This record gives sequence, structure tokens and C-alpha cells, in this order.
Amino acid sequence: MDTWDDYKLILTLARERTLRATAEAMGVNHSTVSRRLAILGQRFGTPVFERTPDGYRPTDIGQDLVADAEQMDVIAMRGKRLSRTALSSVTGKVTVSIPNTVGQFLLLSELEAFSEQFPDIKLALHSSYQLVDLDKAEADIVIRGTHNPAEHLVGQRLFPYALSYYCRKGYLEATPPSERRWIVDPSFEGPPEWLERTPFPKAPVGLRVQDIILRHQAVLAGHGMARGACYMADAEPDLMRLPGAGIEQGLPLWVLTHPSLRNIPRIQATMRFLSNTLRKKKSLITGALGAPAGE
Repeated sequence: MDTWDDYKLILTLARERTLRATAEAMGVNHSTVSRRLAILGQRFGTPVFERTPDGYRPTDIGQDLVADAEQMDVIAMRGKRLSRTALSSVTGKVTVSIPNTVGQFLLLSELEAFSEQFPDIKLALHSSYQLVDLDKAEADIVIRGTHNPAEHLVGQRLFPYALSYYCRKGYLEATPPSERRWIVDPSFEGPPEWLERTPFPKAPVGLRVQDIILRHQAVLAGHGMARGACYMADAEPDLMRLPGAGIEQGLPLWVLTHPSLRNIPRIQATMRFLSNTLRKKKSLITGALGAPAGE
């Protein structure tokens, strides 16, 4: 084939399985993918992919081309990482992938301090709860809560975040026991299993809200009780832990990067700043800040 774009099309379609998803991943329209796929079939004199009920699958020749494309993709990703290592000073772009809640509730207020300390680093924050692929240079640094980060990544394990149970101050006094409701993630078909560990296990589920921050806002607005991260709720003066609610340990937080980036000064500086910022907020993250006196 003539260009990397052709191989990229083949590789993306093999991974995405549909023309629409492939078009979205490549930033083109559906008809462009269909047209280019037809041209490839004409060029080889046989279809490169066949359509099945489960999506597009590579034919025999398509499988060979997918294998070639995967090798080229590995080389291209390695080239991206090497180009980033070429800049050795504390300058340039650093992309950090973080969960939206960590960015908003733990790091947002410190971004100005980072800019003042490192004016030549162009920090780009990408908020996502999905794992990004550092091997494919989708980010330079990632902050995630996990028990098992990829073994080849390097960085620091901090400490687990904590969870507890919250409502708006005055909610319990203003709401009769029969009218108290829980706000939960809609992924639970029935009552979530943690409900039995709360001070009000018999209270029914009311609102079902997928977005974590929207659930937090619903509790803050007085619409019910919810399980939430201590670093989000304990800093809110209008929220309180439910009487008798303890804390539950969540996943450990990690600050990670790819081994090929670990010695780049701007990566080191950014990782050090992020780790130190989170360490300074350990009592908030681990739930100690909002614990009643004597705990």
C-alpha cells in the first residue's frame, strides 16, 4: 500500500469493527471510510474486510495487512515517545490524564501555582475515568486509583482515597424517616450492596445519577443521601457525614508515566508537583479531615 493512512484505516476498522466508530476514531465521515475501503478492495482485487452480524472482520488478506499495520503502529508510537524525550529542559507540553473529580476537587486550585513555578511548561489536563494508553502516547502522565497499574509503568503509589456517607446539613431534621432517599449510580439494578453498611440501610433509592459530580451536587442541593469520596464531601461546609458513618477505603492513587519519559526534566517536575500536591491533602483524601473528634 502507498501510505500509513491506509494502514491506519485497516488497523482502526479491525479494532472498532464498524464504519461509524472507525470514522469517529479517525476524525473523518462515514462515507469517507466506506469509499476508501472500497478502493482498497479494488487495489487488491478482493475485499480486505467482510461484513458480518458482529461487525467488519478482516479477510485472509486483510489479516495480513492488519498484522503489518500493528507493527507500523508500534514503530509510530515509539517515534512519538522518542520525539518527546528530545526536549531535555523544563519546557514544552505535558499532557496529564486525570479523573474529573481529582482535577476539580484536588488540583484545580493549585494550577496557578504550577504555572508560576514552571512558566515554560504547557500543562494540558485531560479529564477521563477511562484508562489511557501511555504506550501509545495518549498522555505523558496519568493519575488513577487502581490496585494493579500496568507493571512496566513507573511512578509513585500514594495512598487510598476514602469513602463515606453524606447528606446536606439539616436534611435529616427536615425529612421524615419515611421520606429519606438514597442517590445512587444507575449501574446498580437494585439497592447497592454498600447500603447495608450505612446508618440508614432501609431507606429506599430515589434518584439514580450516573455522573459522580452531578450526584455530589444533588446531595448538596438536599435531594437525598449518597456515598461519596471524602475529598469531595468533607471540604463542603454544607455537607455532613451521616451520624455513625465510618469511612471505607477506596483504591490507592498512583501518579504514573512511561519508562521512556521518566528522566525528562519537565515530566519529573510535573510528577513531583502533582505527587506533592496530593500528599499535602492526604488528610482530606483519606477521610481523616472529616472524622469526628476521637476517631
